[in-house]
Amino acid sequence: MTATAEVPTVSPAGPPGGRARRWTLGRILVRVGVVAVAAVLVYIAVTFAQVWALSRRDEARPSEAIVVLGAAQYDCEPSPVLQQRLDHALELYRSDTAPVIVVTGGKQAGDRCTEAAASADYLRGEGVPDGDLLLETQGRNSWESLAASATILNDRDMTEVVLVTDGYHALRVRAIADELGLDAVVSPTGGGATAAELVKETGAVAVGRILGFRRLVDIDRANIP
Repeated sequence: MTATAEVPTVSPAGPPGGRARRWTLGRILVRVGVVAVAAVLVYIAVTFAQVWALSRRDEARPSEAIVVLGAAQYDCEPSPVLQQRLDHALELYRSDTAPVIVVTGGKQAGDRCTEAAASADYLRGEGVPDGDLLLETQGRNSWESLAASATILNDRDMTEVVLVTDGYHALRVRAIADELGLDAVVSPTGGGATAAELVKETGAVAVGRILGFRRLVDIDRANIP
């Protein structure tokens, strides 16, 4: 009787070892995903810490100009937020931190005055002469205001500036100024930031560092009371 050779069968799952290889690949992908998520969380945590730390640190130094970031004005009168920034800029000006104050900010539809004009009028009332004031009147957000201010200052061969804004806003405006070629430090106004403000700024800075701050020009109005 002739012997019949047995033919090995192959399971539908594939050749031996296929499942193990797929399982190994799956574990690798999971680990890569976990590492990626962890890296993002660390990046966000570090950015949050930097936003918080700079909100509490005054970097003021002798400079060529003080730049006040605009905020709301009401019928040509500075809002409390804007007035606080202007009062802080006055302190720096009177302590000879810089001989020039740049006030910034355009206006909304229906407004009689720009933020810059309201700021300039307030500072004149506090004794700052016209010759020591420069107005940027077109900006609708921090990037536009700082970009226009950089042009005004560069025309006068000025690049060293002290930026005045709320504490939670400090890291982003300094990063924008660096992006625009200004040699900037920040002197934030007093008062603490809310958790919501710090979280929102953390997101803006985290994304802006990757995409560029020019692409985030619509964030400011949501942040300014």
